[in-house]
Amino acid sequence: MLDEPRSGRLAAWGNALLAGLVPPDDAAERIAEGDAVHRVTGLPGESGPVGLTLALGRLRALGATGLRVALPVPGHPLGLSGPLEFNARALAAGEAVIACGVALGLVPEVHEAGPEGDVHVEVVWHCTAVRDAPPADVPSLGEAERELAEALREATELLAKLDVAGSGPVAAAALEAYRARAEAGRQLLAPGYPPRAVRVLELAQKVGALIDIARGPAGGDGREHGAAVSSSQIAARMDALRPVERTARRAQVAAYDAFVEERERRAP
Repeated sequence: MLDEPRSGRLAAWGNALLAGLVPPDDAAERIAEGDAVHRVTGLPGESGPVGLTLALGRLRALGATGLRVALPVPGHPLGLSGPLEFNARALAAGEAVIACGVALGLVPEVHEAGPEGDVHVEVVWHCTAVRDAPPADVPSLGEAERELAEALREATELLAKLDVAGSGPVAAAALEAYRARAEAGRQLLAPGYPPRAVRVLELAQKVGALIDIARGPAGGDGREHGAAVSSSQIAARMDALRPVERTARRAQVAAYDAFVEERERRAP
């Protein structure tokens, strides 16, 4: 959970574009970030894959009023509304974007090629019809913030209990990576998002970082799992982390969806 999901970037900068707050090329560049190229296939009115700039313009022309995020995992279809075929594809990818107003959804398919250190990443967003219904289990921004405060305390206590501070170089590197990103002054979300959404997303990413550190790699000897040295202890740790991770994911979705929520709240 240290990395920003591609669906989050697409929704955030796509929303800013739909609101006329950023130019199309800037939005496309921020969405792609370090990837080589993004294309969208299956768009109504297009016979083949198109670039992000054209795709976002097409969505706007079709009547899209905003973009929401889904971050589903098995047993928790967070942000999804159906149909089953779309939900299955989104679950396999672990993320999706829902275009409000046009009942369309986009799921990324990531292709990587090249040697280590010089990986070329191409992303194809598959656009298909979705059910026009409320998304599953997405909290309000205020609810998400309250839940996160408790989740942060739980994650911190769990780290201390498991003695993760001395769990080895992988955990130390993960913590340092989070600190470096937090101090880099990177822009979270996009123009037009309320400050509270930025605050919630920052806190969700912090909780996610703690979860990643506490989880550690699935090493067979258990030495990178903090105090957990047996498979049963590692399983117990995963059980303890699961509700905290669920809270962080719900908060991430609430933060990315805040743009749409705010526009709907202000609509007459």
